[in-house]
Amino acid sequence: MNQGRLVFAQLTQHLPLTTFRRCIAKYDGEHKVKSFSCLDQYLCMAFAQLTFRESLRDIEACLRAQIAKLYHMGIRGRASRSTLADANEVRDWRIYAEFAQRLIAIARGLYVDEPFGVDLKETVYALDSTTIDLCLSVFAWAPFRSTKAAIKLHTLLDLRGNIPSFIHITDGKWHDVNILDHLLPEPGAFYVMDRGYLDFERLHRLHQAGAFFVTRAKSNLRAQRRYSHPVDRSTGLVCDQTITLTGFYSKADYPDTLRRIRFKDPKTGKRLVFLTNNFTLPALTITELYRCRWQVELFFKWIKQHLRIKSFFGTSENAVKTQVWIAVSVYVLVAIVKKRLNLTASLYEILQILSLTMFEQIPLDQLLSQSARDDNSLDEANQLNLFD
Repeated sequence: MNQGRLVFAQLTQHLPLTTFRRCIAKYDGEHKVKSFSCLDQYLCMAFAQLTFRESLRDIEACLRAQIAKLYHMGIRGRASRSTLADANEVRDWRIYAEFAQRLIAIARGLYVDEPFGVDLKETVYALDSTTIDLCLSVFAWAPFRSTKAAIKLHTLLDLRGNIPSFIHITDGKWHDVNILDHLLPEPGAFYVMDRGYLDFERLHRLHQAGAFFVTRAKSNLRAQRRYSHPVDRSTGLVCDQTITLTGFYSKADYPDTLRRIRFKDPKTGKRLVFLTNNFTLPALTITELYRCRWQVELFFKWIKQHLRIKSFFGTSENAVKTQVWIAVSVYVLVAIVKKRLNLTASLYEILQILSLTMFEQIPLDQLLSQSARDDNSLDEANQLNLFD
């Protein structure tokens, strides 16, 4: 079916272009556009992400070197540096944000049965943020400190498949806890977060919506024990208690009972105190859920290392958000392709292979499955794999 098609074209055929056109029409993205369409812009920026381009000039040079193949990649307009810069500057970033959200919905459907380390049927989200430092003199719209600018990526990560279900981009001064005001709680789902999100009024809204949260308590928590449940101390559990808050403001913000679990890590000896509004799961499962929160940290580390979101092709707020959302959509697109083609290679391996084969005409499933077979042969020869 893909005989003779470029690898890049085979990859982008998994994009729901009808949805993309609806996003363009919604935000009037091609008003007075004559030649370089929003799809051309998206494909050029996606190419930059997949091949790790360093600048607009770098993108222009690489695409012009293969100018005879651009039509077969789906790029109809002239991919010049100034045209791409203007498109990133003026075309509404919400086009690419909504399109990325549609890809996220597709990916979550594919990974709905993916295990994540805890035997639980409910959806589990990890909530956290990462900061990307910028130059204050160039990115004045994103203040952070007196001598530094930054943006924050507030991310709600679905732990089944490590798919970001919600992303919000703000300047560096924006406090993490405010993101709870922008979430639409999913009844029955678990939201795992660190102490930076400990705001009892906002957590009570999650509770009232039928959602569950797991977080850590601060050292100055004022609470009264109502009941103690039996625990197996050999597992590291110290206590499992039902408590009520006694602080004047915290009690008013969260009048219902909470569950407090104290845990001592058998390996490190570190003592942790967890708070949750779920009283049915075993205490050890609650601690395991919080341990899985580390996956969002690994997600941030991964995208910073393998996607172009630490250095930007434009300096305006619109250009930065456009680049970030296209980077997220490329990450999700690769995850979709991995699942649809039943590939065993990791996302890292797939990206590395794609970065060198964009202009090849090898069937995509054959190209990526061949790498998996090569890995197996290395394992059989007792060779070490550096990128497990």
